[in-house]
Amino acid sequence: MSFSATQPQRPETPLHPVFDHPRYRQVEAWLGQASPVGNSPFFEKDQFPWAYDLEANWLVIRQELDQVLQHVNALPNFKDIMPRQQRISPDDGWKTYYFCAFGFIATQNCQQCPETWKLLQNIPGLKVAFFSILAPGKHILEHRGKHKGLIRYHLGLIVPQPQTKCGIRVGNQIAHWEEGESLIFDDTYYHEAWNRSDRYRVVLFLDIARPFYFPLSWVNGLVSRLLVLSPLVKQAKANYAHWEKQHEQAKQSSQTLSVPSEKSLNDR
Repeated sequence: MSFSATQPQRPETPLHPVFDHPRYRQVEAWLGQASPVGNSPFFEKDQFPWAYDLEANWLVIRQELDQVLQHVNALPNFKDIMPRQQRISPDDGWKTYYFCAFGFIATQNCQQCPETWKLLQNIPGLKVAFFSILAPGKHILEHRGKHKGLIRYHLGLIVPQPQTKCGIRVGNQIAHWEEGESLIFDDTYYHEAWNRSDRYRVVLFLDIARPFYFPLSWVNGLVSRLLVLSPLVKQAKANYAHWEKQHEQAKQSSQTLSVPSEKSLNDR
């Protein structure tokens, strides 16, 4: 990990000013300090014991990922599921393979990657989980999360070499992924990510509930339940369901077209 001396690349549309208001940032800082894991940009995995289990099984996850990547072009773009994120990723260079998100479970995906899903179910406070796939040359512009009640986790699954080709800046610190290693950070700090290689970079991307003591733990749980009912999350679920339906129809059509005729079978 090193400090960045470069200027961040920012989206054309800025974040809503309320999220950069000094008082809002003061509340965020207070919440971070009230958490047992603190308020730093990056966290040590010792603070999240379940991370060791993911690392120990990363090759199992990677094996299931390899099957997913056989059809990478058919996967939904992040902006297709979350249209508001077009400001940070306007192209098709950020693909996703969802397992779950705020109460929604992508059943077919979980069935196709059963060992990964089994591991995910053992993570306390899991809110969001998907394979995050960055295409060669992809740059996710600077942005930040709006909810201090979450912690962002990445498990390196495919990291092109040299490692310096791919990285993430959180606050004023840069980190580089390693295959089979955890990278944990606070996404309410401004951050950006890039893949300057000629290969895909893939991580297992998780959002988990930030640890708090009672009563803040109860409040954080309530906020998470309210997020499930928010228009943003509802729309994202609807978008994913729409994509899944279209994908299934396209797959069935392809299978129908590929069935050989009786004549062609006899000609073999």
